[in-house]
Amino acid sequence: MRDMTSAYQAAISSAMLRPALFVQATFVSGPLYVWSGMGPITWNGQVWIGIGTLGSVSTIEEGSTVSAKGVTLTLSGLDPTLLEDVMEEFQVGLPALVYLGVFDATGALIADPVCCFSGRMDQPTIDISGTTASIAINCENRLVEMNVSVERRYTDEDQQLDYPGDLGFQFVNGIQDAQIYFGRSPSSKNNL
Repeated sequence: MRDMTSAYQAAISSAMLRPALFVQATFVSGPLYVWSGMGPITWNGQVWIGIGTLGSVSTIEEGSTVSAKGVTLTLSGLDPTLLEDVMEEFQVGLPALVYLGVFDATGALIADPVCCFSGRMDQPTIDISGTTASIAINCENRLVEMNVSVERRYTDEDQQLDYPGDLGFQFVNGIQDAQIYFGRSPSSKNNL
């Protein structure tokens, strides 16, 4: 269960739901804050830029099993001459967050929007058609990192990276080819 304020719970349970998506995507020069409405809105100490119908977020899936499900963030209606600037700002692996917010009947944002996706950005896909372009950025859930092998070893050198001066692994290299006899020595007459 996610942490939700009582006002937020009441709003999502009401007959009239007024949702909005907030996306925080980090680029080389810093995070970009956009939301699915029109005009700027201030929340969480940031001014979020409204992109309206120019942006979209694919379906956010969750399940009862532990599996990594990603989302795709799309921004359309871009001037193709700006693509070079956009690509210079992009770096694979930077964080992206998607929040679901709701508004009350007066149009005020109800505290606090809930984070419904947290992951890292993957390689973007660019589509140029006529005078406009669109960019789709696949975002992978952090659970994908569970499939990446850890490049660590049980050696003294590796142990010193985390715990300088620890002597717990100092003899590991010496025991790799050591023959250890349990019981009698190999020169005993009763050994087979």
